[in-house]
Amino acid sequence: MSKQFQVDVVSARESIFSGAATFVALPGESGELGILPGHISLITRIKPGTVRIQNGGPETEELVFVAGGILEVQPKGVTVLADTAIRGKDLDEAKAQEAKRKAEEALASKAAEMDYAKAQAELMEAIAEIRAIERLRKKK
Repeated sequence: MSKQFQVDVVSARESIFSGAATFVALPGESGELGILPGHISLITRIKPGTVRIQNGGPETEELVFVAGGILEVQPKGVTVLADTAIRGKDLDEAKAQEAKRKAEEALASKAAEMDYAKAQAELMEAIAEIRAIERLRKKK
């Protein structure tokens, strides 16, 4: 059994990551998923959060923020098709905090025309992005 597998993280706009990995962790709908070489085939939705890609150990970890999407695991590789994907180093904390503030304001206003589900999804995405930034800070 190979000790590595191919990982591709793709957004609607571009390929964010493509390379070999020894371990991948990401936020599945039912909880955190960990993928090792030889993992059983799987297709599932993923929640907003951090995709952690390792090739050798925690010190070689690559972080990618995803705003939800689909995970496909095949015998020789993993593909993450994300609604939005941002490399950890490209995350903007001020922008994420502003998005969180706006979503909280939208939820707090009881306006009849407000799309509650959309505002809640935007809040969850902003919180996940802030957590990804915090994880990246701890890594440094």
